[in-house]
Amino acid sequence: MKVQFSTHKKLIKQLKKGNEQAYKYLISIHYKPMCDYAFGLARDNFKAEDIVQNVLIKVWEQRLLLKPELSLKGFLFKLVYNEFINQYHKEASINDLKHKYNLSIQKLYEEDSSELNQMMDLVKKEIEKLPPKCKETFLLSKKEGLTYVEIAKYLNVSVKTVENQMSIAYATIRKRIGTKMHSVMFFLFDIKDSGISHFFKLKRRLNILAN
Repeated sequence: MKVQFSTHKKLIKQLKKGNEQAYKYLISIHYKPMCDYAFGLARDNFKAEDIVQNVLIKVWEQRLLLKPELSLKGFLFKLVYNEFINQYHKEASINDLKHKYNLSIQKLYEEDSSELNQMMDLVKKEIEKLPPKCKETFLLSKKEGLTYVEIAKYLNVSVKTVENQMSIAYATIRKRIGTKMHSVMFFLFDIKDSGISHFFKLKRRLNILAN
């Protein structure tokens, strides 16, 4: 492997061909330096790993755009920096969205906490009734926090299939819950996300990358 990928030009050439061994070699060589650089930007281990994993996914998905004359290390570090900036802006928007959701949830809970609990139970029951593949896809998204691309790779299906399964799940739940579905879903999944559960989500994402 070391002989085959002895220069970054040879490595890029093999990546463009879709050589998975070249991709694993890229990860083995550059993953830790990328994480160290990302940590220097984010000052958070979880965020640093998340940034690097997103970058590595993009590198594989867009491997045909790689150019042999590029400095691979410099290119990867630039992608890490761009991903950090994107997440910084996205996090600001998400925090604003979460604040709005929290206000709506608080209002819903104050109106009738028993109604909220009933709707949460109803959502759980509807999820259990979903077809097996649909249920698995939905939980990988909402509970494990995987992107559609990651779910597609994990289940060995197309992204379009994942989108269709998610649409079926949402339509089924919305039919029973109605307009309060997003508030109930947010309360059921998003605000319960702890540092420990986030660690396991990142670990699963890394396993998907490595396979």
